[in-house]
Amino acid sequence: MTWTRRPFAALAVCVLLLAGSAGCGSGDAREGAGSATPVGKILEDRDPEGRPYREVGREGAPDVGIEVQPDAAGGWDVRLTVRNFRFSPTGAAARAVAGRGLAHLFVDGRPVARLRASDYRLDTRLVPRGTHHVTARLYADDGTVWAVDGQPVESTADITSSEPGPGIPPDAASRRKARTQGADTGGRGSPDGAGRAS
Repeated sequence: MTWTRRPFAALAVCVLLLAGSAGCGSGDAREGAGSATPVGKILEDRDPEGRPYREVGREGAPDVGIEVQPDAAGGWDVRLTVRNFRFSPTGAAARAVAGRGLAHLFVDGRPVARLRASDYRLDTRLVPRGTHHVTARLYADDGTVWAVDGQPVESTADITSSEPGPGIPPDAASRRKARTQGADTGGRGSPDGAGRAS
């Protein structure tokens, strides 16, 4: 009798332990599901590279401004100003986290760099003579485009590069100029939409 009671008691303890751990596991799963809640809403709109827009509410949304200035070496210094946004380090998980990600830099709609910091030097080879549009657009780490009111979170600066004429010293500041657009739209592109890469 004693021998048969011990296995039953041991079996009852095992059942209780299994039930308890299952209960804990289901609680953890619920918490994990809560932390994995999708950020924003995926839209049908896509950027020129085919990446979908991820719509988030205007309040607390990421924002970006861009400033481009000529440098002494003949290139261009690009500086981004971000709000409600942090650059993710290299190797970050490929998932959307609110207010996190990287910026893609475009010149006249052509991708030239992926930025994980606010400063970048744009080589003069990428900006030949003439007027060009330099656009910074914010992306989540999963490759989706942060968007507000159906528009990508981006900002564009117009820059003009010209070669010096005969007898004119090649002073970068005197022969090149930069103008930022989109100040009235919170950094989400120029009012006429010309700042969006297409």
